[in-house]
Amino acid sequence: MRVFSNHRFSIGLPPGHRFPMPKYELLRNAVEAHCPDLAITEADPASDGELALVHTPAYIDAIVQGTLPAAAQREIGFPWSERMVERSRRSVGATVAAARAALGRPGGGVACHLAGGTHHAYADKGSGYCVFNDVAVAARLLQAEAFRAQRRRLRVWVIDLDVHQGNGTAAIFRSDPSVFTLSLHGAKNFPFRKEAGDLDIDLPDGCADAEYLAALDAALDEAWARQLDVAEHEAPPGLAFYLAGADPHEGDRLGRLKLTDDGLAARDRRVFDFLRARGVPVAVTMAGGYGRDIATTVAVQLRTVQLAQAAWQAWQRDWA
Repeated sequence: MRVFSNHRFSIGLPPGHRFPMPKYELLRNAVEAHCPDLAITEADPASDGELALVHTPAYIDAIVQGTLPAAAQREIGFPWSERMVERSRRSVGATVAAARAALGRPGGGVACHLAGGTHHAYADKGSGYCVFNDVAVAARLLQAEAFRAQRRRLRVWVIDLDVHQGNGTAAIFRSDPSVFTLSLHGAKNFPFRKEAGDLDIDLPDGCADAEYLAALDAALDEAWARQLDVAEHEAPPGLAFYLAGADPHEGDRLGRLKLTDDGLAARDRRVFDFLRARGVPVAVTMAGGYGRDIATTVAVQLRTVQLAQAAWQAWQRDWA
């Protein structure tokens, strides 16, 4: 399985900042220690042209040139620096690389980016620690590549299981029937003004394993049924992006849900098994995770990578 990381491009944050930047290097180290057969690749940064498939030229220029107003920087949550720009480009580039790897044969089916899932970024602004929307850019770029190479329309699923609704992604694809957005998220959590996606499931504070998994099963079935309704005129989904947030975990300081380690592992298995049974390759991003103990977040995300590898091995058996 192909795994991508750009942990070298982390940014220094002021003391007491709420974003756990060290988790990316810690996760890479954990994957190297516990999954020694996985080679981790550093992906190339996204170009301005690739970013412009989703983001407005004015916004891209403001980020690159450092002219973003102070209020816009506060909404993102990171102070501007050249390092921030490079990290944001590389986050997009790694998700693009994971999507290409998931679609590749042989050896595809599942691929991982050990960061990404920056789903609060809109076309014209960033928000919630998200500068550019990596999944949206990757979806647009892979669709363009599929059309150029095979003259086919690549339909995409976004399965967003971060505890926060992917408002930027929903807004970007609101009028695009070629991308289906599914989100399970805390009803009372950030963002407090949700954007309408194709299928949004609001969960109450304190939601635990059984309730969550039942909601996920029903949502996946409903989403697929909707895809079958249009399949008479369109191809079924050819690629999925899975935002495997660790923040629904009971130990997360921002999550407000109560999933256990086993509950999150069951969530991941359900998604991987569902997609493999239907022949939909998946690019996995780690999305959010704000454990009271950062080691908790890293352990949850390591388990996601291990389950993704098991799913990838099953894909290889299917294709053998």
